[in-house]
Amino acid sequence: MRALTEASAPEDAVLWTELVRAAATRGHPWRQPVLATTCATRGAQARTVVLREVDPANRTLLLYTDLRAPKVAQLDADPRAQLVCWSPALGWQLRLSCEIGCESEGLDVTSRWATLRHTRAAQDYLSPQAPGSVLPTSGDAAAAAAGEQRGAFAVLRVRVLEMDWLALDPSGHRRAVFDYRGAAPQVRWLVP
Repeated sequence: MRALTEASAPEDAVLWTELVRAAATRGHPWRQPVLATTCATRGAQARTVVLREVDPANRTLLLYTDLRAPKVAQLDADPRAQLVCWSPALGWQLRLSCEIGCESEGLDVTSRWATLRHTRAAQDYLSPQAPGSVLPTSGDAAAAAAGEQRGAFAVLRVRVLEMDWLALDPSGHRRAVFDYRGAAPQVRWLVP
């Protein structure tokens, strides 16, 4: 892997390549970033999510979620969010400022559910209770059948607006920001 240095202008392609690798590799530390959203009554909310797909050309990421999860309502109210990735091996932190939309219908959702529905993870989306619900005190909750139903499965489409890369290194820390909000990406070096 090519390291980013201030002497050679950074290329965001290195970071996008690492994100693609993370989505495809179970043990990669960036595969499970922290997603931070805002709740009107409880303030900042952060939780670990699983990075499922990365599309560098369109600067998008895909995550899966339960449609009933609190983060969905939070993103409906304010689609601005941040993902934070940390790799101890690389010494890299990557903060992704983004806008996130939730999709619960359509071909993109159906095709991903078709792949997921025969796995153990499918049960998370077929549960009769929403994430964070109090478990029943007696007896088992009835499980939904894993057939053609998608249950509460949904896809979060993450549009990356800015990447803030920080490299922690004993020989000197480095930091760069890649801003995608304009017609052409802008790169700025920052004090770490």
